[in-house]
Amino acid sequence: MAFLSELPYAHGTSPRIGVLLINLGTPEAPTAPAVRAYLREFLSDPRVVEIPRPVWWIILNLFVLTTRPRQSAARYAQVWMGEGSPLKVHTGRQATLLRGYLGERVKFPLVVDYAMRYGKPSIADKLRQLKTQNCDRILLAPLYPQYSASTTATAFDAAFACLSGMRNQPAIRTVRHFHDHTGYINALAQNIRDYWMKNGRPERLVMSFHGVPRFTLDKGDPYHCECQKTGRLLAEALQLKPEQYQITFQSRFGRAEWLKPYTAEVLTQLGKQKTGRVDVVCPGFVADCLETLEEIALEGKTLFVQAGGREYHYIPCLNERDDWIQALTDIVLKNLLGWTAAPAPEELEQQRLRAMAMGAKQ
Repeated sequence: MAFLSELPYAHGTSPRIGVLLINLGTPEAPTAPAVRAYLREFLSDPRVVEIPRPVWWIILNLFVLTTRPRQSAARYAQVWMGEGSPLKVHTGRQATLLRGYLGERVKFPLVVDYAMRYGKPSIADKLRQLKTQNCDRILLAPLYPQYSASTTATAFDAAFACLSGMRNQPAIRTVRHFHDHTGYINALAQNIRDYWMKNGRPERLVMSFHGVPRFTLDKGDPYHCECQKTGRLLAEALQLKPEQYQITFQSRFGRAEWLKPYTAEVLTQLGKQKTGRVDVVCPGFVADCLETLEEIALEGKTLFVQAGGREYHYIPCLNERDDWIQALTDIVLKNLLGWTAAPAPEELEQQRLRAMAMGAKQ
C-alpha cells in the first residue's frame, strides 16, 4: 500500500487542533445529473441500504437512478438558496460562527471547518487540509444529535478510511451524539417558544425525526431510543402534556417497514380529525435542508390541509441561532478536554534547539 506523502516537519512549530463538523451531504446543483451523482454515492453506502449488494446494484442502477434524480431535482429547486444548497449554506455558517465562539474561549490555535459525508466538500479532502495546517489532533463532530449507524457511523467510516492512507496520522476524537445535551434541548425549546410568541400556539406539536428501517432497532441501533429521549426532554422543557405533542418519523424509502408512526400518516390523520392547528418541528436536524423545507414545510402542509386540517406551521431548524451555537461550542469544548493547554513559546524554542543539536535540518 502506498501512503500519502508527508509535508516536511518544522521543529518548534506550534501544532493546532482541528474541529471538523460533518453533515450528510447535498448535490452540487438542483439538476438531475447532479442529484444522480449524489444519490449514487449516498445509496451505494452499505450502512445506508442494508440489502445484499448484487440485488441492490440492480435496483439502484436500473430503477432508482433512472427515475428518482429528476423528481428529486425538482424538489431541490423549490428550496435552493441563492448561495446554494440550504444544508451546505447553514452548515458553513455554523462552522464560521463556531470558529468565532471557540476563539473567544480557547487560547490554543484551532482550525474549524466542515465537510459532507456525501458530495463536497468531502471528509477526506478536509482531513488532508487540516493536516497541511499542522493539525496533529482532530475532533470529528457529526451534526447528528441522535446516533445512528446510517449517519454517525458512516461519517466515521469515511474519516477512518482516509486515515488508513496516512503515514503520520493525527490523533482523533469523535462526538458520538448529543441527543440529551442540556444546551441542545434548551435551544430547541427556546426556538419553539420564540416562534409561538410571534405566531401563537398550536393544538398539537409534531416532532418529526428522520426515519430508518425498523429492523435496525431490532439489531441494536440506538437511534429510535435517542429520538424518543430527545422528544421527551423537549416536551418537558416546553411543559407539554402527552396529548399536546407526538413523536413521528419521516422520509420513508422503499417497501420495508420503517420506524413508526410515519409523519405523513399522522398529518393526514390529524387533518381528517379537523385539527385546528398543527405545528411541526424537526429536532433531529440542526440545519434546514430538503427534508425539512420541502418534505415537511411544503408536502406536510399539503397532506394536512387536503385531509381537512385548517392551519399548518413548520418551525425552522436551529440553523444559526445564538443559543444553539453556544451549545455546540460547549459540546466541542467538552470533547476537547485535555487537548487545549497551549505549550509556552519558550518550550517550543527549546524543542527546536534540541532538534537542531541532534542534527535536524530545521
